[in-house]
Amino acid sequence: MIDDRTKFTIQAVIWVNVIMYALSLLFSRGLHFTLNPLTALAPSSDALIFLGASGTVPLAYSHDWSSIFTANWLHGSLLHILFNMMALRTLAPLTTKEFGVYRMLSIYILSGAGGFFLSCLGGVPLTIGASAGLCGLIGALFYFGWSRGGIWGKMVFNQTKSWIFSLVLIGLILPNINNWGHGGGFAAGFILAFLFGYEERRRSGKIDILLCAGMSVFTCFLLFRSVFQGLELILK
Repeated sequence: MIDDRTKFTIQAVIWVNVIMYALSLLFSRGLHFTLNPLTALAPSSDALIFLGASGTVPLAYSHDWSSIFTANWLHGSLLHILFNMMALRTLAPLTTKEFGVYRMLSIYILSGAGGFFLSCLGGVPLTIGASAGLCGLIGALFYFGWSRGGIWGKMVFNQTKSWIFSLVLIGLILPNINNWGHGGGFAAGFILAFLFGYEERRRSGKIDILLCAGMSVFTCFLLFRSVFQGLELILK
């Protein structure tokens, strides 16, 4: 069973993603109406850059590394956001069960930033999407399964291995997949899980609440700022 606090947190994350996607469509000067499901309802690149997309192109334009935090909340098409939010509904409850809701959200935010940081270092021109943070949750669960052992630990470990295989396969088959972001997010999630610990080893405490609150407020500030910057597109 998922408790009310976890439900609220997951719904809040989904709604922020949905709102940012809707704003990216609103700010776009030209929408892509196509029968191709991979690019249907795709926001324009300039709208995404103003709203906080990451990569070498936005960095060359703004020199603002805060985009590694905001890019995790933007999406490039309707299918993109639907797929990621469905994945979040699967991964977030399981991660919360083992790490608590505060550590889960911190891992999601920080591993997303880690994935986009590595993307910039890897030379990815323009990158967005929640998959970096989602890969962080997979990395955390991979660490949990590997570290805990036992029947349950092995089950989680084997499940995460199947997710990793799917991510690698998708990265090889589909175009425009940010494998740097996936790999960086996964590595960050694994490291953060090791540093934070999971519930069986250490119960969630004040430091976890403070870190989660700090990361959440910081991220909201950056997103609000990016929205005001994006208003320049429709006011011109």
